[in-house]
Amino acid sequence: MAKEIERKFLVRHQNWRAEAGPGAAMRQGYLAAMDDRTVRIRLIDGESARLTIKIGTGMLTRDEFEYEVPLDDGEELIASAIGTVIAKTRYRVQGETHVWEVDVFEEPYAGLIVAEVEMRTENDDPVLPDWIGEEVTDDRRYSNFALATQKDKQRPDITPDGR
Repeated sequence: MAKEIERKFLVRHQNWRAEAGPGAAMRQGYLAAMDDRTVRIRLIDGESARLTIKIGTGMLTRDEFEYEVPLDDGEELIASAIGTVIAKTRYRVQGETHVWEVDVFEEPYAGLIVAEVEMRTENDDPVLPDWIGEEVTDDRRYSNFALATQKDKQRPDITPDGR
């Protein structure tokens, strides 16, 4: 069974950009959800599509299954997404001990920048770059699912310095 173990942080400033690789434009939407599982479709650079099933109630560790699907199927599926389709650009940044994925969100969440780090075990202790801010791993407001499906469309806190 595939496990996703990741921590999530707000980004304090733009210093990560100097180390970032090229960004990948993503659109993602949720097709189904229950209290302990989600089904998501993600389109990447308009060239590929991935269907992802996540199972679990924890925010740090969940079961994750991901499958490549034909792009045409992905386009059709995203048109059926519940809530808002999330648009963002993802950058990969090599840190001292781990690779970071930095997501720069577009409207309606423009200004929100979140960094995630995937770990091999829950006990991994990644070195945090200086641009990493507050940890929001357990704050559901910053989950992509919450951003896509929140009914009141109230944005999580986004400060002018990119958090």
